[in-house]
Amino acid sequence: MPNLLPFSQELRARTSRGHAESEGADFMGDLMTGKGTREDYIALVAQHYFIYEAIEDTAERRKNDPIVAPFLSDKLTRLPAIEADLRFLLGENWRESISPLPTTASYVARIREVAATWPGGFVAHHYTRYLGDLSGGQVIRTIMQRQFGFDTNGVGFYLFGDIAKPREFKDTYRERLDAAPWDDAERSRVIDEVLVAYRFNTDLFRDLAETKASSVA
Repeated sequence: MPNLLPFSQELRARTSRGHAESEGADFMGDLMTGKGTREDYIALVAQHYFIYEAIEDTAERRKNDPIVAPFLSDKLTRLPAIEADLRFLLGENWRESISPLPTTASYVARIREVAATWPGGFVAHHYTRYLGDLSGGQVIRTIMQRQFGFDTNGVGFYLFGDIAKPREFKDTYRERLDAAPWDDAERSRVIDEVLVAYRFNTDLFRDLAETKASSVA
C-alpha cells in the first residue's frame, strides 16, 4: 500500500531522532548554553567553509539537473558570507589558518560523491543544511550575537537577507520535496541519506570537542 503521507512530513518524522542527536551533541550544547568560547565558534565556522564549498560547488555543476534544479536558489548561497565571517574572525589570511577535520573531509567527500552520481542524494544533503540554517540556525545566530558581542559581522552565515519570509520559503521547499518524482524506494533512499548527513554533523561536533580537549591537555 503506498504511503499517503506527504514526503516532506515523512522525511521529518523519520529523521527527527537523528536531528535531535545532532543538535544535542556536547560541543553544540556548550556553545548554546554559554560554556563554549569564541574560539569554539570560530572552529565551527571554519568547518562550515569546507562543507558549503562542496555543496555550492556541486550545486553549480548540477544546476541543470531536473531533479536538483527546483531546490536551488541564489538566496540560499552561504559561501561568501562564511568567507566574510572568517575574514572578520581570523583576519585577511584566514584561509591559511584553517583545515578540514577528519569528519569534515569525509563529509565533503560524501557530498561530492552523491552529487556526481545521485541527484536525490544531493538533495538530501542540501535539505539537511539549508533548511536547518533557516530554522535552528537563527537561534544559534541570536545566541552567538549575545554571547560574543557580534552585530552582523561574524554571524553573516546565519543572515538570509534575500529571504524576507523564511517560513514561506521553507514551505515552498517542502512542497518541492513532495512534488519530486520519486517512488517509495527512492524516497527511502533520500531519507537514509539525510540520516547520513545528520551522523556526519554529530561526528563533526565530536571531532571539534576532541580537538579542543587535545589542545588544552
